Amino acid sequence: MNAPIDFSAVKTRQQAAWASGDYAVIGTTLQIVGESLAEACDLHWDERVLDIAAGNGNATLAAARRGARVVSTDYVPGLLERAAERARAEGLEVTFQAADAEALPFEDASFDAVVSTFGVMFAPDQARAAAEMARVCRPGGRIGLANWTPDSLVGKMFKVLGRHVPPPAGLQPPALWGTEAHLHTLFGAQASAIAATQRVFNFRYRSAAHFVDVFRRWYGPVHKAFAALPAEGAAQLERELVELLDGLNRGGPKTLLVPSEYLEIVVTRR
Repeated sequence: MNAPIDFSAVKTRQQAAWASGDYAVIGTTLQIVGESLAEACDLHWDERVLDIAAGNGNATLAAARRGARVVSTDYVPGLLERAAERARAEGLEVTFQAADAEALPFEDASFDAVVSTFGVMFAPDQARAAAEMARVCRPGGRIGLANWTPDSLVGKMFKVLGRHVPPPAGLQPPALWGTEAHLHTLFGAQASAIAATQRVFNFRYRSAAHFVDVFRRWYGPVHKAFAALPAEGAAQLERELVELLDGLNRGGPKTLLVPSEYLEIVVTRR
């Protein structure tokens, strides 16, 4: 019989990984996803919106630009500081609060919309995180998500990482959040409707080597994977990532353009 997963220990390691590097370097390139999600959720002026695992604030800023009263949360305070800098630069009023997606410090049904872009999908206890999202969303409200699919570049990249630095046994892959069947498992009992639309984000870099260099420096899970490997293992990981990227490149020989699919989801709370 398999031992139960120590979600607390997993979360501590994840938190350290996301706090390493500087996710904001990559996160700012994904802003268009937050804008699209805000439109899909049909956010209105003065609605109360919660952004979970907000990172450097893409969905936060998109909601605030539409006049929503936003509470932006993450379990890495440093990322919220970067998001706050962006909000101040635009003159947007946002409340920032450190919070765990699996134990949200908010009352039941206290938000009109709850959103997350490529964030809550990395929570180790997926069922608990989904239940918390549903709990704080009012009946008739919306839960909006942007999640990488298993076949996305990020989904494939994590499979490569997992061959070199295996994840804890029994942990569900984050990319399950990018499958409709799993979303119905997570939210079906609390939802009156679940709408999922496949979309594409284009990663644009100088080359595969440039992509790997940026992610190795700044993207926490990749940064930590390289740091955990000896020199020979790190070199092999780099070769495999470059091979993956070159195989997916649609930009020609002089640049890198890799389409990466994701699901844009709007769950209507029962």
